[in-house]
Amino acid sequence: MKNNNYILVTGAAGFIGAALSKKLLENGNNVIGIDNLNKYYDLKLKKDRLRDLKLLSNKIKGEWIFKKIDLVDRKRIFRLFKKYQPKIVINLAAQAGVRYSLINPNSYIQSNILGFSNVIEASAEIKVENFIYASSSSVYGLNQKIPFDEDHKVDHPVSLYAATKRSNELIAHSFSNIYALPATGLRFFTVYGPWGRPDMAPMIFTKAIMEGQSINVFNYGEMLRDFTYIDDVVNCIYLCCDKPATKNNDFDLLNPKSSSSFAPHRIFNIGNSNPIELKRFIQLLEDEIGKKALKKYLPMQKGDVISTSAYMENIKDWVGFEPKINIKKGIENFVAWYKKYYY
Repeated sequence: MKNNNYILVTGAAGFIGAALSKKLLENGNNVIGIDNLNKYYDLKLKKDRLRDLKLLSNKIKGEWIFKKIDLVDRKRIFRLFKKYQPKIVINLAAQAGVRYSLINPNSYIQSNILGFSNVIEASAEIKVENFIYASSSSVYGLNQKIPFDEDHKVDHPVSLYAATKRSNELIAHSFSNIYALPATGLRFFTVYGPWGRPDMAPMIFTKAIMEGQSINVFNYGEMLRDFTYIDDVVNCIYLCCDKPATKNNDFDLLNPKSSSSFAPHRIFNIGNSNPIELKRFIQLLEDEIGKKALKKYLPMQKGDVISTSAYMENIKDWVGFEPKINIKKGIENFVAWYKKYYY
């Protein structure tokens, strides 16, 4: 062990977790990665992400330690925290996907509630300096106010996944208040890009288009999504590492807002703030792939929302973050990676 100046990343074999770990290592940080390597989607993709992280760590100064641990394994989580004493904890591990929550709800309770509570409790016990955790734009539910502001009401989730993410925000706030744990919740908006998840639209659509299979287009394509490129998401998380959450000294108890608190807890959107129609997204994929999609138009699916759009001024004011990759460039990069990786 070189020193105890570690950043711990849960879900390190996942899409965002692996990309963030790469960024941290490239900047000379010592990183501990945790993942249970479950079979929710292709294990090969997860293992290849970890392989690249291992190769990277052999070339640079940052130390990379990977542990296969399930967050629900309380004893192992607390033992690892006690051994390495990480200064920053970034909790990205979760059972992802809105639609999967319709058929396997228990996996969301185990990972997103029990697992999250184990990680934040261990963080509080060793007095972590900065706790950052993944929330989701899904917490906004059927909110009709566009763009979504962090201070909008989020009391009516339309999926269990959204409910678990909102629960994370409430649990984190209580720990911030009781233990003075600086906690920052980041509401991600439809993250896409190279090494993305196979259960998300960009991967599903690209695979189908290239193989000449039909794609399901829900709500007949009349959906808006704030697609956010992976590098932008990672850069924002990285900036938050250097600025732990603080109390809002002007917090009004008679007019409370969700984005800040009398406790050291903050919530921010991470999006592109430039939503596009699903039909337009598919068209851009078609243009980049050079092949038309076979579309099967369907009604809205349970648990989905029609529109997402991120208000980004709060995170800009907090760490100076602004997204840089537009959708056309992002799709170009994604399709290039997809062809190289799968063909």
